[in-house]
Amino acid sequence: MYVLVVNAGSSSLKYQVIDSQTEDVLCKGLCERVGYSDAFHKHSSASFSETAEIPMENHLDAMRVVLKAILDDEGSGISNLEEIGAVGHRIVHGGEYFDKSAIIDEDVIHKIELCSELAPLHNPPAVDCIRACMSLMPNVVHVACFDTSFHQTMPPRAYMYALPYEFYERFHIRKYGAHGTSHRYIARRTAELLGKPLDTLKLITCHLGNGVSLTAVDHGISMDTSMGFTPLGGVMMGTRCGDIDPAIVTYLMEQEGYTPHEINEIMNRESGLLGISGLSNDLREINNATIAGHKRAALAYDMYSLDIKKTIGAYMAEMGGVDAIAFAGGVGENSERMRRMILNGMEPLGIILDYVKNKDDGKEGVISDERSTVQILIVPTNEELMIARDTVQLAEEFAKTGEPVPTIDTSSAEAMMGVLSKAVGV
Repeated sequence: MYVLVVNAGSSSLKYQVIDSQTEDVLCKGLCERVGYSDAFHKHSSASFSETAEIPMENHLDAMRVVLKAILDDEGSGISNLEEIGAVGHRIVHGGEYFDKSAIIDEDVIHKIELCSELAPLHNPPAVDCIRACMSLMPNVVHVACFDTSFHQTMPPRAYMYALPYEFYERFHIRKYGAHGTSHRYIARRTAELLGKPLDTLKLITCHLGNGVSLTAVDHGISMDTSMGFTPLGGVMMGTRCGDIDPAIVTYLMEQEGYTPHEINEIMNRESGLLGISGLSNDLREINNATIAGHKRAALAYDMYSLDIKKTIGAYMAEMGGVDAIAFAGGVGENSERMRRMILNGMEPLGIILDYVKNKDDGKEGVISDERSTVQILIVPTNEELMIARDTVQLAEEFAKTGEPVPTIDTSSAEAMMGVLSKAVGV
């Protein structure tokens, strides 16, 4: 079965076509800067690669570009959309509605929309992509894979906030976490690399990039995670502040007259590495500036590493120890200096890094010293493969029921369907 995996971000759209039997990626691509004047599209397969600036006003435009690129590329193995056996969609927030992936119907879409206030940059464009794909491919199963579902195993002591309980009852205010699909993959792959059953291990999985989250995985179960009610919570990130004294919010609103929307934008888009350094949200640029003697860049680098170090320590205490720590994501996989700074000084806790192995950025495997009682690993994450696996499993289970594929109301998509249909020739 050929599976199309769609991952809609706030201003991006990533995709892969995966052969479910071999788990090979037949083609993949990225629409970046969606909604901006300098939007561009990257697409590649074994036989073809192209990068081009293409106007994309929204995610519906981006979906048009994606489907056309797949059909135009002989290396994709797909000459018409009917050859796609199932479609998996990454959804950032599923609230308390979903503790696992789900076959998409109108009820699922409605619940995703209800969670949009908790992930306003991600859930709405994901719904746009779902409706576009389901309108053009109505005869295949579409599956929603939720970043929050893996964390639904957290006990109340870990996910509740010390606010009046009625806020949880009325507004469902609690910790939900994020990056769950990534953490689930990292945990499973770590166990495979160590040659041990996942249900025998205590792990700390570190998804480090522009967005950052850590998860305490106790015997295969998410027991705690750093992101909170929204992806804003937790440790310092590229442009997000992470956890701060909540009184700062009301203080700044009173002092500067910020509206709730404005203060939310500041905390989400103008803080973190960017806010402290004044230079960039990209850790590579921060690192270069640090080496060049930029004091605020150095401060940002130190704060980022310390925040992660403290969270690792907290999860070790929470689980009563840890068997392995796995680093993933753009920073976790590719910054030997950041890994070194995070783990520096943790030798008394049995965490000893092999500095030679640690220099192999991006290389999957163990990077801990032989003396280390805690294994340290680089585990390049693969959310798309995790989504594809869930999608195939649910599609195959659904096929056995003999029921018709769920349909959706396409009235809201009629305008874009004409554009899409013309573009992809269906």
